[in-house]
Amino acid sequence: MRKQTGAQAFRITGARQGLTEDVRGRQRRYVISMSLRTVAVVLTAVLWNIERHVAIATLALGIVLPYVAVVIANAGRENVRSLPSTFIPVPTRPMLGPGSTAGPAEPVPEAAGPEADGPRREPS
Repeated sequence: MRKQTGAQAFRITGARQGLTEDVRGRQRRYVISMSLRTVAVVLTAVLWNIERHVAIATLALGIVLPYVAVVIANAGRENVRSLPSTFIPVPTRPMLGPGSTAGPAEPVPEAAGPEADGPRREPS
């Protein structure tokens, strides 16, 4: 086998959950929510003449749960941000760094005489 240069590599751990598993999870959440609604409506009918306050609470739960169940079931697919990036970049070759900054690159001629202090001035 030849080694491909410049090919992109992907990590399998960054793959999203399969669509079939995602749909199954949504259906399960919806069925559980609607089962709770059914229980709440039945409790409302049973408790209406016995315990009116509890019956009103279960009635409110039975009214609100369908909306909540649909919103939860239609929630988007998960965003996994804690997993590493799925793309592994190809390593780059290191560049040469800058040279030493300890001293000048070219030798400086040594100054001799009065010119060492600075430029010469003409008397006026």
